Amino acid sequence: MDRKKVEQGARLLMEGLDLDLSCEGLRDTPKRIASMFIEDFFRDIEREPEDAITAFFHADYDEMVILRDIPFHSLCEHHLLPFIGTASVVYIPRNKLVVGASKLARAVEIASSRPQLQERMTSQLADVFMKKLRPHGVLVRLEGEHLCMTLRGICKPGSRMVTTAIRGLFRTDLAARNEALSII
Repeated sequence: MDRKKVEQGARLLMEGLDLDLSCEGLRDTPKRIASMFIEDFFRDIEREPEDAITAFFHADYDEMVILRDIPFHSLCEHHLLPFIGTASVVYIPRNKLVVGASKLARAVEIASSRPQLQERMTSQLADVFMKKLRPHGVLVRLEGEHLCMTLRGICKPGSRMVTTAIRGLFRTDLAARNEALSII
C-alpha cells in the first residue's frame, strides 16, 4: 500500500471540504487517516481467509462445532464507512477432523480486512470453511450494523443486518439447521 498516496488523498478530501489544515487539531489528521486505513482497516487485504485455516487436529468428536459472537469490523465498499458486528460459525467435522478455534476467528478477520459486502463476506467464509475443512456441513451467520445506513441516507441507527450462508448437511437436514440456528 502506498501510505503517501493515502495521506495525500485524505489531505485533498479535507481541502475540498475547506477545512483549515493549519489548525492544530487537523494538522496531522491526513497521517492519522492513512495509518487507520493501512494498519487497521486493510491490514490483511493481501491475505485470503483460507490462509488462516492451517491447524487441524484429529478429535474423537463428530458433533456440531460452534464458534459464535466473533467480533468483526469492515468497510462497506459503497461508502467506505464501517459496518460492525459479530460472526458465528457452525460446522460438523468429517472424519473427526477439527480446526483450531482461533483459525475460524482469524479467517473472519481476514475476510473483513477489505472493502466488503456483508452478503459476500458471509458466503465467502462458508465456501472457505467447506473447502478447507471438508465437513459434513457449514453454517455461517453474520450480524452487523452498517454506519452507511445509520449515519447517512435513511438514518436508522440500531438497525442490524443478518446474513446466513448454509452449506452441506445444513441445507438438507432441517433439524440440524434449526438446532444450529437456535444455538447461535
